[in-house]
Amino acid sequence: MNWQQLLSAKRWGYESRVMGDQHDARSEFQRDYDRLIFSSPFRRLQNKTQVFPLPGSVFVHNRLTHSLEVASVGRSLGRIFYNEMKREHPDIDRELPYLQEVGNVISAACLSHDLGNPAFGHSGESAISNYFTDGAGRVFEGQVSPAEWADLTHFEGNANALRILTHPFAGKDEHGFALTYSTLAAIIKYPCAAIDGHDKRSHHRKKYGYFQSERSAFEKIALETGLLGDSGEQAAYKRHPLVYLVEAADDICYNIIDLEDAHRLGILSYEQVEQLLLPVCDDPALKVRLEKLADFDSRVSLLRAKAINTLITACAAVFVRQQDTILRGQFTQPLIDAVDTGLTDAMQAIERISVERIYNAPAVVQIEVAGYKVMDGLLDEFVPAYLKPKQSKYEAKLLALMPRQFLAQQQDTYSRIRSVLDFVSGMTDLYAVELYRKIKGISFPSLD
Repeated sequence: MNWQQLLSAKRWGYESRVMGDQHDARSEFQRDYDRLIFSSPFRRLQNKTQVFPLPGSVFVHNRLTHSLEVASVGRSLGRIFYNEMKREHPDIDRELPYLQEVGNVISAACLSHDLGNPAFGHSGESAISNYFTDGAGRVFEGQVSPAEWADLTHFEGNANALRILTHPFAGKDEHGFALTYSTLAAIIKYPCAAIDGHDKRSHHRKKYGYFQSERSAFEKIALETGLLGDSGEQAAYKRHPLVYLVEAADDICYNIIDLEDAHRLGILSYEQVEQLLLPVCDDPALKVRLEKLADFDSRVSLLRAKAINTLITACAAVFVRQQDTILRGQFTQPLIDAVDTGLTDAMQAIERISVERIYNAPAVVQIEVAGYKVMDGLLDEFVPAYLKPKQSKYEAKLLALMPRQFLAQQQDTYSRIRSVLDFVSGMTDLYAVELYRKIKGISFPSLD
């Protein structure tokens, strides 16, 4: 792979349009960022769970605040990479004029990296999959192809993000968000189909990156940006190099920020957080600075800032050092796993505590269980109703609740199920719960 082709300002759906020049107020990649910031799917992230239930009196991160922080870290990672390239090759701007935009590409991709995640955190993905593997949705297996069934039984937020950004939803722009090809390529962490994914031996194929409905879109992106094919598979590729920096930004944020939220909620003491983060900060003078702060939240904030800064520097250094290997498609692990041993040990300690104390905290488990019930209940109402050739009066009224944009243009079973999944996966936690309660007769709508 080469940066000349990897960095494409060509815009999805407007390939023949002349791009703006460097004297415009915003570059094409900055326009990507702005389009995402002002979009409805991005705004809905404010009411989607990150890890902990949405806040009562104590603020914790949601998908929106997480995405903004990831974008900030991603921009820094991209800027460091560009500065290193500029230092080694002073004429790089003439040879690769878009390289200076790498930070903007990555920050836009970071904004959209969770756009396809359903309500209730990662348990929402599992709940949707479970409906088809162990729930009433099992009856549809014989009505779709094996590749389509793999999509349904392994719902994937990464693939759903690509669909949101490129699919021509009814009544919307037929070109989706019309982002640049480089930004689209930078969000595809797992560049293969569901039927070719779930290979735990290959980091870039642990999951998958596109639904069968977006296969042609994915192949178009791969061709335009010059991605390398992977192991002879027809529609599987090596990652776009910038994916590694988007992934690193996400890894850095959730590993560190989850500790901060756990402290705010009283799950971890200040002493426990300090013990976990000090080794990551790698600053001998930091302990003295911390002791001067009487407020524990301020101490945790300082630890968080220092830890993130250390990890940004370390991950960017790995990317620069491994650039040739990455461009050959031969780098096989997250950047955060390839940093110095001391940092790796510290991050593994954080991961152990997170699994034991944070991700299995009662409040987290409760929302996961509730998410299973709500998502299964919604799918069990809408999927069978939408697939019927002729609906009952109840089913017709139920389907009237689906916005027009989610109505399928095709009549096949897979496309119609996909449309229901578009509707349900786009719901916020609160809306999903409210709709579930209303259609089940548990509560009644207000007329105000």
